[in-house]
This record gives sequence, structure tokens and C-alpha cells, in this order.
Amino acid sequence: MPTITVEGPPIDIGRKRELVKRLTEVAIEVYKIEHITVLIRENPPENVGVNGQLIADRKRPK
Repeated sequence: MPTITVEGPPIDIGRKRELVKRLTEVAIEVYKIEHITVLIRENPPENVGVNGQLIADRKRPK
């Protein structure tokens, strides 16, 4: 059974439902099987670093 793992920032449950639905639809189309597992791993900004800096500490350009 294929498993799709998505890692990203936290999102609300409605967006999770949409993500799981759409990823599953594409995987079923490609694999031609009905048993697809999707795992969502949420990573808050204080737990992710890019270029030596936490995302939580980065300032967005204005």
C-alpha cells in the first residue's frame, strides 16, 4: 500500500481534508489501486531552520 508523507507548516483541518483528498485521487490514478495512505506531519516555524535561521525568526520583506 503506497504511503504519501507531507511535511509542512500547520494548516487547518479543512485544508488537510482537501490535501488528503487530492493527493489520494492522483495516487489512485497513477498506481491504479484504491489503498493509499497519506500522513501529514506538521512542523511549526520554531522547529524548522533554513540557511542557519529558524523560520520563526525570519522577517518577511515589506
